[in-house]
Amino acid sequence: MKIVQLNCTCGIGSTGKICVGISEKLTAKGIENHILHSGRSSGYPLGLRYSTDNYIRSQALRSRVLGNYGFNSVKATRELISNLERLSPDIVHLHNIHSHDCNLETLFSYFKDKGTRLVWTFHDCWAFTGYCTHFTMAGCDKWKSRCHDCVQKREYSWFFDKSGELFDKKKRLLQGLDMTIVTPSEWLAGLVKQSFLKNYPVQVIHNGIDLDIFKPTDSDFRSKRGLCDKRLVLGVSFDWGRKKGLDVFSELARRLPDDYRIVLIGTDDAVDAALPDNIISVHRTQDQRELAQIYSAADAFVNPTREENYPTVNMEALACGTPVITFNTGGSPEIIDECCGSAVECDDVDALEKEILRVCEDRPFSREACVKKALAFDKGDRYEEYVKLYERIVPSGDERD
Repeated sequence: MKIVQLNCTCGIGSTGKICVGISEKLTAKGIENHILHSGRSSGYPLGLRYSTDNYIRSQALRSRVLGNYGFNSVKATRELISNLERLSPDIVHLHNIHSHDCNLETLFSYFKDKGTRLVWTFHDCWAFTGYCTHFTMAGCDKWKSRCHDCVQKREYSWFFDKSGELFDKKKRLLQGLDMTIVTPSEWLAGLVKQSFLKNYPVQVIHNGIDLDIFKPTDSDFRSKRGLCDKRLVLGVSFDWGRKKGLDVFSELARRLPDDYRIVLIGTDDAVDAALPDNIISVHRTQDQRELAQIYSAADAFVNPTREENYPTVNMEALACGTPVITFNTGGSPEIIDECCGSAVECDDVDALEKEILRVCEDRPFSREACVKKALAFDKGDRYEEYVKLYERIVPSGDERD
Protein backbone atom coordinates (compact mmCIF):
# COMPACT_ATOMS: atom_id res chain seq x y z
CA MET A 1 0.00 0.00 0.00
CA LYS A 2 1.21 3.49 -0.86
CA ILE A 3 -0.26 6.66 0.65
CA VAL A 4 0.21 10.25 -0.53
CA GLN A 5 -1.00 13.07 1.69
CA LEU A 6 -1.73 16.50 0.25
CA ASN A 7 -1.58 19.64 2.38
CA CYS A 8 -0.50 23.27 2.25
CA THR A 9 2.40 22.68 4.68
CA CYS A 10 4.58 19.81 5.86
CA GLY A 11 5.50 19.65 9.53
CA ILE A 12 4.53 23.31 10.03
CA GLY A 13 1.28 24.41 11.66
CA SER A 14 -1.43 22.13 12.97
CA THR A 15 -2.33 20.38 9.72
CA GLY A 16 1.30 20.04 8.65
CA LYS A 17 2.16 18.38 11.96
CA ILE A 18 -0.77 15.99 11.60
CA CYS A 19 0.51 14.99 8.15
CA VAL A 20 3.96 14.23 9.52
CA GLY A 21 2.50 12.30 12.45
CA ILE A 22 0.50 10.08 10.11
CA SER A 23 3.55 9.68 7.87
CA GLU A 24 5.75 8.60 10.77
CA LYS A 25 3.16 6.04 11.82
CA LEU A 26 3.00 4.66 8.27
CA THR A 27 6.78 4.58 7.94
CA ALA A 28 7.12 2.68 11.23
CA LYS A 29 4.81 0.04 9.75
CA GLY A 30 6.86 -0.19 6.55
CA ILE A 31 4.17 1.51 4.41
CA GLU A 32 5.47 3.73 1.61
CA ASN A 33 4.15 7.26 1.87
CA HIS A 34 4.83 10.86 0.83
CA ILE A 35 3.51 14.34 1.64
CA LEU A 36 2.92 16.69 -1.29
CA HIS A 37 2.78 20.28 -0.07
CA SER A 38 2.69 23.75 -1.58
CA GLY A 39 4.15 25.83 1.23
CA ARG A 40 6.45 25.81 4.21
CA SER A 41 8.16 22.68 5.48
CA SER A 42 10.00 21.58 8.59
CA GLY A 43 12.44 19.73 6.35
CA TYR A 44 10.70 16.39 6.81
CA PRO A 45 12.39 13.99 4.35
CA LEU A 46 9.19 12.51 2.91
CA GLY A 47 7.81 15.93 2.00
CA LEU A 48 7.76 16.97 -1.65
CA ARG A 49 7.02 20.59 -2.50
CA TYR A 50 5.19 21.31 -5.75
CA SER A 51 4.90 25.13 -5.66
CA THR A 52 6.68 28.29 -4.51
CA ASP A 53 5.87 31.12 -2.13
CA ASN A 54 5.85 33.69 -4.94
CA TYR A 55 3.44 31.63 -7.01
CA ILE A 56 1.07 31.13 -4.08
CA ARG A 57 1.11 34.87 -3.34
CA SER A 58 0.31 35.66 -6.96
CA GLN A 59 -2.61 33.22 -6.94
CA ALA A 60 -3.92 34.64 -3.67
CA LEU A 61 -3.95 38.09 -5.29
CA ARG A 62 -5.65 36.68 -8.36
CA SER A 63 -8.31 35.12 -6.18
CA ARG A 64 -8.93 38.42 -4.39
CA VAL A 65 -9.32 40.28 -7.67
CA LEU A 66 -11.43 37.73 -9.55
CA GLY A 67 -13.36 36.30 -6.61
CA ASN A 68 -12.78 32.72 -7.77
CA TYR A 69 -11.22 31.27 -4.60
CA GLY A 70 -10.18 27.66 -5.21
CA PHE A 71 -10.26 27.88 -8.99
CA ASN A 72 -6.90 29.45 -9.83
CA SER A 73 -3.43 27.85 -9.54
CA VAL A 74 -3.63 25.73 -12.71
CA LYS A 75 0.17 25.56 -13.09
CA ALA A 76 0.67 24.30 -9.54
CA THR A 77 -2.12 21.77 -9.96
CA ARG A 78 -0.52 20.36 -13.09
CA GLU A 79 2.75 19.95 -11.18
CA LEU A 80 0.84 18.30 -8.35
CA ILE A 81 -0.83 15.87 -10.76
CA SER A 82 2.55 15.11 -12.35
CA ASN A 83 3.83 14.04 -8.94
CA LEU A 84 0.73 11.92 -8.31
CA GLU A 85 1.21 10.21 -11.66
CA ARG A 86 4.82 9.44 -10.83
CA LEU A 87 4.06 8.16 -7.32
CA SER A 88 0.88 6.23 -8.29
CA PRO A 89 -0.57 6.03 -4.76
CA ASP A 90 -3.29 3.63 -3.63
CA ILE A 91 -4.90 6.44 -1.60
CA VAL A 92 -4.61 10.21 -1.79
CA HIS A 93 -5.32 11.77 1.61
CA LEU A 94 -6.36 15.41 1.32
CA HIS A 95 -6.04 17.88 4.18
CA ASN A 96 -5.98 21.67 3.74
CA ILE A 97 -6.14 22.42 0.00
CA HIS A 98 -7.52 25.95 0.15
CA SER A 99 -4.30 27.92 0.44
CA HIS A 100 -4.42 29.04 -3.21
CA ASP A 101 -2.39 25.96 -4.08
CA CYS A 102 -4.70 23.97 -6.38
CA ASN A 103 -7.46 24.34 -8.93
CA LEU A 104 -10.43 22.23 -7.85
CA GLU A 105 -11.74 21.82 -11.40
CA THR A 106 -8.44 20.40 -12.67
CA LEU A 107 -7.65 18.32 -9.59
CA PHE A 108 -11.00 16.65 -9.02
CA SER A 109 -11.55 16.01 -12.73
CA TYR A 110 -8.26 14.12 -12.59
CA PHE A 111 -9.39 12.17 -9.53
CA LYS A 112 -12.62 11.18 -11.28
CA ASP A 113 -10.85 10.12 -14.48
CA LYS A 114 -8.34 8.01 -12.55
CA GLY A 115 -10.87 6.56 -10.09
CA THR A 116 -8.57 7.72 -7.28
CA ARG A 117 -9.38 6.50 -3.78
CA LEU A 118 -9.64 9.59 -1.60
CA VAL A 119 -9.64 10.32 2.11
CA TRP A 120 -10.32 13.96 2.92
CA THR A 121 -9.88 15.27 6.45
CA PHE A 122 -11.96 18.40 6.90
CA HIS A 123 -10.16 20.79 9.23
CA ASP A 124 -12.91 23.38 8.62
CA CYS A 125 -16.07 23.85 6.53
CA TRP A 126 -14.60 25.15 3.24
CA ALA A 127 -15.33 22.06 1.12
CA PHE A 128 -19.10 22.58 1.28
CA THR A 129 -19.39 26.39 1.14
CA GLY A 130 -18.93 28.92 -1.63
CA TYR A 131 -16.15 30.80 0.14
CA CYS A 132 -15.88 30.51 3.88
CA THR A 133 -14.07 28.17 6.24
CA HIS A 134 -16.45 28.98 9.11
CA PHE A 135 -19.87 30.57 9.29
CA THR A 136 -20.87 30.39 12.97
CA MET A 137 -20.06 33.99 13.83
CA ALA A 138 -21.70 35.19 10.63
CA GLY A 139 -24.86 33.31 11.60
CA CYS A 140 -25.20 32.03 8.04
CA ASP A 141 -26.77 28.72 6.99
CA LYS A 142 -27.08 29.31 3.23
CA TRP A 143 -24.60 26.47 2.71
CA LYS A 144 -27.39 24.01 3.56
CA SER A 145 -29.12 24.87 0.29
CA ARG A 146 -27.00 27.19 -1.87
CA CYS A 147 -24.54 29.94 -1.02
CA HIS A 148 -25.27 33.39 -2.45
CA ASP A 149 -24.92 37.05 -1.44
CA CYS A 150 -22.05 36.08 0.86
CA VAL A 151 -22.03 38.03 4.11
CA GLN A 152 -18.28 37.39 4.42
CA LYS A 153 -17.45 38.22 0.81
CA ARG A 154 -14.96 40.95 1.67
CA GLU A 155 -12.73 38.39 3.36
CA TYR A 156 -12.36 36.48 0.10
CA SER A 157 -12.95 38.88 -2.79
CA TRP A 158 -12.46 42.62 -3.21
CA PHE A 159 -14.85 43.08 -6.11
CA PHE A 160 -17.07 40.13 -7.02
CA ASP A 161 -19.40 37.88 -5.06
CA LYS A 162 -19.10 34.53 -6.81
CA SER A 163 -20.17 32.48 -3.80
CA GLY A 164 -23.16 30.99 -5.62
CA GLU A 165 -21.13 30.09 -8.70
CA LEU A 166 -18.35 28.51 -6.64
CA PHE A 167 -20.85 26.62 -4.50
CA ASP A 168 -22.39 25.14 -7.67
CA LYS A 169 -18.97 24.19 -9.02
CA LYS A 170 -17.95 22.46 -5.80
CA LYS A 171 -21.25 20.62 -5.61
CA ARG A 172 -20.76 19.32 -9.15
CA LEU A 173 -17.07 18.45 -8.81
CA LEU A 174 -17.37 16.73 -5.44
CA GLN A 175 -19.98 14.21 -6.55
CA GLY A 176 -19.25 10.70 -7.87
CA LEU A 177 -15.91 10.32 -6.11
CA ASP A 178 -14.48 7.30 -4.32
CA MET A 179 -14.11 9.30 -1.11
CA THR A 180 -14.28 8.92 2.64
CA ILE A 181 -14.58 12.10 4.69
CA VAL A 182 -12.90 12.38 8.09
CA THR A 183 -13.77 15.07 10.63
CA PRO A 184 -11.98 15.72 13.94
CA SER A 185 -15.25 16.46 15.75
CA GLU A 186 -18.78 15.12 15.94
CA TRP A 187 -19.94 18.71 15.44
CA LEU A 188 -18.32 18.97 12.01
CA ALA A 189 -19.51 15.47 11.05
CA GLY A 190 -23.03 16.66 11.78
CA LEU A 191 -22.59 19.65 9.45
CA VAL A 192 -21.29 17.44 6.65
CA LYS A 193 -24.44 15.32 6.93
CA GLN A 194 -26.50 18.48 6.31
CA SER A 195 -24.46 19.53 3.26
CA PHE A 196 -24.35 18.41 -0.38
CA LEU A 197 -21.69 15.88 0.73
CA LYS A 198 -24.16 14.03 2.98
CA ASN A 199 -24.08 10.80 0.94
CA TYR A 200 -20.37 10.16 1.54
CA PRO A 201 -19.21 8.01 4.45
CA VAL A 202 -18.02 10.17 7.34
CA GLN A 203 -15.68 8.95 10.08
CA VAL A 204 -14.74 10.95 13.16
CA ILE A 205 -11.04 10.71 14.02
CA HIS A 206 -10.13 13.16 16.75
CA ASN A 207 -6.90 15.08 16.61
CA GLY A 208 -4.25 14.03 19.10
CA ILE A 209 -1.33 15.46 21.07
CA ASP A 210 2.04 14.25 22.34
CA LEU A 211 1.42 13.03 25.88
CA ASP A 212 5.16 12.68 26.44
CA ILE A 213 5.34 16.48 26.24
CA PHE A 214 1.94 17.58 27.52
CA LYS A 215 1.77 16.26 31.07
CA PRO A 216 1.87 17.82 34.56
CA THR A 217 5.20 19.64 34.60
CA ASP A 218 6.87 21.56 37.42
CA SER A 219 8.14 25.07 36.68
CA ASP A 220 8.99 28.42 38.22
CA PHE A 221 6.53 30.28 35.98
CA ARG A 222 4.43 31.53 38.91
CA SER A 223 7.40 32.78 40.94
CA LYS A 224 9.00 34.49 37.94
CA ARG A 225 5.76 36.33 37.18
CA GLY A 226 4.91 37.16 40.79
CA LEU A 227 1.83 34.93 40.76
CA CYS A 228 2.44 32.68 43.75
CA ASP A 229 -0.48 34.20 45.67
CA LYS A 230 -2.79 34.52 42.64
CA ARG A 231 -5.37 32.31 40.99
CA LEU A 232 -4.05 31.91 37.47
CA VAL A 233 -6.53 31.90 34.56
CA LEU A 234 -4.85 30.92 31.29
CA GLY A 235 -5.70 31.51 27.63
CA VAL A 236 -3.64 30.23 24.69
CA SER A 237 -3.99 31.10 21.01
CA PHE A 238 -1.71 31.96 18.13
CA ASP A 239 -4.34 34.00 16.30
CA TRP A 240 -5.83 36.28 18.92
CA GLY A 241 -8.89 38.31 17.99
CA ARG A 242 -12.62 38.38 18.51
CA LYS A 243 -12.97 34.84 17.10
CA LYS A 244 -10.77 33.54 19.92
CA GLY A 245 -12.46 35.71 22.54
CA LEU A 246 -9.80 38.35 23.15
CA ASP A 247 -12.51 40.85 24.08
CA VAL A 248 -13.92 38.34 26.57
CA PHE A 249 -10.61 38.16 28.42
CA SER A 250 -10.49 41.95 28.58
CA GLU A 251 -13.95 41.96 30.17
CA LEU A 252 -13.00 39.16 32.57
CA ALA A 253 -9.93 41.13 33.64
CA ARG A 254 -12.24 43.96 34.65
CA ARG A 255 -14.59 41.66 36.57
CA LEU A 256 -12.46 39.07 38.34
CA PRO A 257 -11.28 39.73 41.92
CA ASP A 258 -7.84 41.17 42.64
CA ASP A 259 -6.43 37.78 43.65
CA TYR A 260 -7.00 36.49 40.09
CA ARG A 261 -4.63 37.06 37.21
CA ILE A 262 -5.18 36.31 33.51
CA VAL A 263 -2.21 35.13 31.44
CA LEU A 264 -2.49 35.05 27.64
CA ILE A 265 0.00 33.10 25.53
CA GLY A 266 0.69 33.76 21.83
CA THR A 267 0.13 37.51 21.80
CA ASP A 268 2.03 40.22 19.94
CA ASP A 269 2.50 43.98 20.15
CA ALA A 270 -0.82 44.69 18.42
CA VAL A 271 -2.69 42.46 20.87
CA ASP A 272 -0.86 44.05 23.81
CA ALA A 273 -2.16 47.46 22.76
CA ALA A 274 -5.75 46.22 23.15
CA LEU A 275 -5.25 44.57 26.55
CA PRO A 276 -5.83 46.06 29.99
CA ASP A 277 -2.76 46.42 32.20
CA ASN A 278 -3.75 43.61 34.55
CA ILE A 279 -3.47 40.89 31.88
CA ILE A 280 -0.05 39.26 31.59
CA SER A 281 0.91 38.86 27.94
CA VAL A 282 3.44 36.26 26.76
CA HIS A 283 4.30 36.64 23.09
CA ARG A 284 5.78 33.24 22.56
CA THR A 285 7.17 30.25 24.40
CA GLN A 286 10.52 28.65 23.72
CA ASP A 287 9.01 25.28 22.88
CA GLN A 288 6.11 22.96 23.68
CA ARG A 289 7.71 21.81 26.92
CA GLU A 290 7.73 25.37 28.22
CA LEU A 291 4.08 25.64 27.16
CA ALA A 292 3.35 22.48 29.18
CA GLN A 293 4.94 24.16 32.21
CA ILE A 294 2.60 27.14 31.85
CA TYR A 295 -0.49 24.94 31.38
CA SER A 296 0.49 23.04 34.52
CA ALA A 297 0.85 26.25 36.54
CA ALA A 298 -2.69 27.44 35.80
CA ASP A 299 -5.76 26.96 37.99
CA ALA A 300 -8.09 26.99 34.99
CA PHE A 301 -7.75 27.07 31.21
CA VAL A 302 -10.39 29.28 29.59
CA ASN A 303 -11.27 29.04 25.90
CA PRO A 304 -13.96 31.58 24.95
CA THR A 305 -13.75 30.69 21.28
CA ARG A 306 -16.65 31.69 19.03
CA GLU A 307 -15.76 29.46 16.04
CA GLU A 308 -14.03 26.15 16.52
CA ASN A 309 -13.61 22.64 15.18
CA TYR A 310 -11.67 20.60 17.76
CA PRO A 311 -9.21 22.86 19.62
CA THR A 312 -5.83 21.36 20.42
CA VAL A 313 -5.32 23.80 23.31
CA ASN A 314 -8.15 22.18 25.28
CA MET A 315 -6.46 18.79 25.00
CA GLU A 316 -3.06 20.19 25.95
CA ALA A 317 -4.44 21.87 29.07
CA LEU A 318 -6.20 18.73 30.29
CA ALA A 319 -3.10 16.63 29.67
CA CYS A 320 -1.20 19.00 31.97
CA GLY A 321 -3.84 18.51 34.67
CA THR A 322 -5.66 21.82 34.21
CA PRO A 323 -9.48 21.89 33.92
CA VAL A 324 -11.03 23.55 30.87
CA ILE A 325 -13.86 26.08 30.73
CA THR A 326 -15.10 26.86 27.23
CA PHE A 327 -17.93 28.34 25.28
CA ASN A 328 -20.30 25.75 23.87
CA THR A 329 -18.98 26.31 20.37
CA GLY A 330 -18.29 23.81 17.60
CA GLY A 331 -16.39 20.77 18.81
CA SER A 332 -14.79 22.54 21.78
CA PRO A 333 -17.10 21.05 24.47
CA GLU A 334 -16.62 17.52 23.05
CA ILE A 335 -13.14 17.44 24.56
CA ILE A 336 -14.32 17.73 28.16
CA ASP A 337 -16.71 15.79 30.36
CA GLU A 338 -18.27 16.28 33.78
CA CYS A 339 -15.03 15.22 35.48
CA CYS A 340 -12.61 17.68 33.93
CA GLY A 341 -14.33 20.83 32.72
CA SER A 342 -17.46 22.70 31.77
CA ALA A 343 -19.05 24.67 28.94
CA VAL A 344 -21.24 27.76 29.04
CA GLU A 345 -23.27 29.25 26.23
CA CYS A 346 -21.34 31.34 23.72
CA ASP A 347 -21.03 35.03 24.69
CA ASP A 348 -22.52 34.47 28.16
CA VAL A 349 -19.75 36.25 30.04
CA ASP A 350 -21.76 36.28 33.26
CA ALA A 351 -21.94 32.48 33.24
CA LEU A 352 -18.28 32.23 32.25
CA GLU A 353 -17.22 34.45 35.15
CA LYS A 354 -19.25 32.41 37.63
CA GLU A 355 -17.79 29.17 36.32
CA ILE A 356 -14.23 30.47 36.60
CA LEU A 357 -14.85 31.41 40.23
CA ARG A 358 -16.41 28.01 40.94
CA VAL A 359 -13.61 26.03 39.31
CA CYS A 360 -10.80 28.04 40.90
CA GLU A 361 -12.30 28.22 44.39
CA ASP A 362 -14.35 25.05 44.84
CA ARG A 363 -11.89 22.83 42.93
CA PRO A 364 -14.52 20.41 41.53
CA PHE A 365 -12.08 18.93 38.99
CA SER A 366 -8.97 17.13 40.15
CA ARG A 367 -5.68 17.13 38.30
CA GLU A 368 -5.82 13.34 38.20
CA ALA A 369 -9.24 13.37 36.49
CA CYS A 370 -8.01 15.82 33.86
CA VAL A 371 -4.94 13.72 33.08
CA LYS A 372 -7.05 10.56 32.92
CA LYS A 373 -9.36 12.17 30.37
CA ALA A 374 -6.34 13.20 28.29
CA LEU A 375 -5.27 9.58 27.80
CA ALA A 376 -7.84 9.51 25.00
CA PHE A 377 -5.88 12.20 23.13
CA ASP A 378 -2.69 10.22 22.49
CA LYS A 379 -1.64 11.16 18.97
CA GLY A 380 -0.22 7.72 18.24
CA ASP A 381 -3.59 6.12 18.82
CA ARG A 382 -5.32 8.69 16.63
CA TYR A 383 -2.87 8.18 13.77
CA GLU A 384 -3.37 4.43 14.09
CA GLU A 385 -7.04 5.05 13.31
CA TYR A 386 -5.98 6.50 9.96
CA VAL A 387 -3.88 3.43 9.20
CA LYS A 388 -6.88 1.19 9.93
CA LEU A 389 -9.03 3.37 7.68
CA TYR A 390 -6.52 3.04 4.84
CA GLU A 391 -6.46 -0.73 5.31
CA ARG A 392 -10.25 -0.91 5.07
CA ILE A 393 -10.22 1.15 1.87
CA VAL A 394 -7.40 -0.87 0.29
CA PRO A 395 -7.69 -4.49 1.42
CA SER A 396 -4.55 -6.60 1.33
CA GLY A 397 -3.73 -7.60 -2.24
CA ASP A 398 -5.71 -4.72 -3.77
CA GLU A 399 -2.79 -2.33 -4.13
CA ARG A 400 -2.08 -0.62 -7.45
CA ASP A 401 0.71 -2.01 -9.58
